[in-house]
Amino acid sequence: MKFIQAKTDDIALIQQLARTSWESAYAEILSKEQIDYMLAEMYSTAEISSHLTNPNYHYFLIENNEKPVGFIGFEHHYEPGTTKLHRLYLIPEAKGSGLGKAAINFLKEKTGETGNKRIILNVNKNNSARKIYESQGFKVYDEGVFDIGGGYVMDDYLMEFIL
Repeated sequence: MKFIQAKTDDIALIQQLARTSWESAYAEILSKEQIDYMLAEMYSTAEISSHLTNPNYHYFLIENNEKPVGFIGFEHHYEPGTTKLHRLYLIPEAKGSGLGKAAINFLKEKTGETGNKRIILNVNKNNSARKIYESQGFKVYDEGVFDIGGGYVMDDYLMEFIL
């Protein structure tokens, strides 16, 4: 398993991995229309390009046996002393392999290198990923309903990990 810093040339791959993982992860939680809307908004070439030019925002491709199986996107100094995990997705066949936990450990390591002492994330209230985050030491500290446009909202738990 390897974590490879993503570059502009990797945008199409990130988009493809996002679609594959989202269609599996959110099929029982969100409508197809909402999934399509969110992918178009959150994973547009312009959106990912803006992240890649932000010195605090990092994307890493997750490879297993030389094959890209997912990605992680996080932003250091999102708030003072805080890194935000924006995105951690694996394709369906990579789930249950320990790669998600390895990615969280990678995030903890990278966060520690910046001097940040806290990691935050949002997770859909119906997403089973919450259990994985809890098993890695994250705790729910709040919840919120966020208007994401297009007539859609996200009903999330806000979780944190203190280094």
